[in-house]
Amino acid sequence: MNKDAGRKWPIIIALSMVGIVAACVVTIKVALNNPVQMSDYGLQGYHDYDANVNKIIEAKIAFDRKYDIAFLTPKIDEKGTVIAYRVSDKSGKPVENATIEAVLTRPDTREFDITLSPEAPKDGNYTFKAVDLPKPGRWDILAKVSVGGDTRYYNLKADTRNPSTFEF
Repeated sequence: MNKDAGRKWPIIIALSMVGIVAACVVTIKVALNNPVQMSDYGLQGYHDYDANVNKIIEAKIAFDRKYDIAFLTPKIDEKGTVIAYRVSDKSGKPVENATIEAVLTRPDTREFDITLSPEAPKDGNYTFKAVDLPKPGRWDILAKVSVGGDTRYYNLKADTRNPSTFEF
């Protein structure tokens, strides 16, 4: 009979416990170094967006029955990007009294968010001042368009590496 067999199990259990504690410490350290980024899809926190999603969809449908939005920017570049929209009613007449809030943001972090400053609308065209993007790659263009009591969120995905491609 081997008398050493009974001495192995306490050592194996102790080493397993030390390994589990070490894995927990590494997990916590990784989580603290890479915090979760809150989504700002729809220019609001995702809790608010989720809580009001049915109202947002109904508002979009009501807005789309009355108005058309066209994204006029031909491409997204790192230097001197100008974002422009055209808002018109269903008959094609330009809408001059719309309010557009727009933000350029990275999909992975809010660190580089750029709030766009609007210029005065002209013939239904809403142009924002040119901005330089701090990093190349994917950018989301988030906009909230309001005309009177009607509101619609208009979100696009763009990439400076392929500047003329947009995803709606």
